[in-house]
Amino acid sequence: MKVIIGTEEEIAKQAAQQYVELLKRKPNAVLGGATGSTPLGLYAELARLNKEGVISFKDVTTFNLDEYVGLDGSHDQSYRYFMDHNLFDHIDIDKSRTHVPDGINLENIKTYDAQIEAAGGIDLQILGIGVDGHIAFNEPGTPWDSLTHVVDLEENTREVNSRFFKSIDEVPKQAVTMGIKSIMHARSIILMAIGENKADVVDKMINGPIDTQVAASILQLHPDVTVYLDPAAASKLSK
Repeated sequence: MKVIIGTEEEIAKQAAQQYVELLKRKPNAVLGGATGSTPLGLYAELARLNKEGVISFKDVTTFNLDEYVGLDGSHDQSYRYFMDHNLFDHIDIDKSRTHVPDGINLENIKTYDAQIEAAGGIDLQILGIGVDGHIAFNEPGTPWDSLTHVVDLEENTREVNSRFFKSIDEVPKQAVTMGIKSIMHARSIILMAIGENKADVVDKMINGPIDTQVAASILQLHPDVTVYLDPAAASKLSK
């Protein structure tokens, strides 16, 4: 793993340069999307670079990591809605080439990995990390060989995400998520973490044993991972 530490603004700009380099080399790249507050700075930077003509997304295909079960794309807490409003509506992308797991018709998840493979595989996947080490919605104990699947969300995951809803009662109890194996198939991975509450798990991810109880620890085995941290998230790194 390569670790880069800087302010939120600095790491957003540095991470965006990986997209610039990739899209200049491969304009029809396949990008893996993620949601949550962590990638917002990156998405804003990508939109700015697109507006200024530095990069174009017109030939890009995207696949998102996950979606809540029971929410369709019109729900303001669905991840389709999130991606449209925080990135896709602000760049020159063909939305018919943007994919988010189907949280309504769950039979469709059986073909999600095949769709990714048919598109050529993901060139660059963006990830966040949960305080329990989950990546996407792969909770502690998720098998390493998991592909896209439905997961029961841990109570602490629902509590963390309840800040986006009126109450925890509105937070779905299940989600569709790319599996660990799905994520590890990406050619390159960016993981971003911000805040002191991520410091312990960031150290476990980078320096701890590879353990299904810290799903992100499997990234130690990936050949091309760049971890972007603010000083607070990096504050407990043992080395």
